[in-house]
Amino acid sequence: MAPAPTESPTPAPAPNSAALATPAPATPSPATGTPAPATATPAPSSPPASAAEPLPRVVTAAESRPVYELDAGRKVVAITVDDGPDPRYTPAVLALLDQYGIRASFFLIGENANAHPDLVREVAARGHHIANHSWSHPDLSGLSAAKVRDELGRTSELLGRLTGRAPTWFRAPGGGWSPTVLKVGAELGMRPMAWSVDPQDWATPGTDVITKRLEKELRPGAIVLTHDGGGDRSQTVAALKTFLPLLIDSGYRFTAPPG
Repeated sequence: MAPAPTESPTPAPAPNSAALATPAPATPSPATGTPAPATATPAPSSPPASAAEPLPRVVTAAESRPVYELDAGRKVVAITVDDGPDPRYTPAVLALLDQYGIRASFFLIGENANAHPDLVREVAARGHHIANHSWSHPDLSGLSAAKVRDELGRTSELLGRLTGRAPTWFRAPGGGWSPTVLKVGAELGMRPMAWSVDPQDWATPGTDVITKRLEKELRPGAIVLTHDGGGDRSQTVAALKTFLPLLIDSGYRFTAPPG
């Protein structure tokens, strides 16, 4: 089986949804002022730019709405993997993605990332997209703004420290979107990504059931939800062994948002 073709980094927007593009923040113009006299005591040197805390990217109102699918007019699919990293199943998923040349999006839980930092770095080193899935996987829609900020902010800080880049996308556990969740996510510089294909592999219904659900729900522009953490994911791994080559043979291209 030849490696899968990979879509160019930025997929086209779905109808009524924003494009999966992450514009760089505008660079402020340098300030102007009057030079100090030659005899004045020189000001202390500024710290290197790399030492400054980067500001979150600005998320527009349109970008703050959850993205449920990509452009249905293009035969593209986004594979997303939730609840890791997990030392048992994340390496198995990574091996499959490597085998078929697929770039996926990993929505990582902060507690798991904190427990397995080398695995986070491995996911990033293999070219996959790293995204935020909260710190402890609660229903964010039932939390206060302060608690939502803690769940998402702590995770972004950790993932940024481990990979060198703070995440620009997040997913609310269980799809628990609320105005507060979306507002806090936007304030932290992240866009929300939902899904359109859910095989409910988290419930371990059996490999055949997972595979059939994936095949039945698949369509152009789909965002596919799978899991590599949170329990026994051997059924998910087995289903992907069948599903991924099926996608390739069907002519799908794979995409992930810019990291």
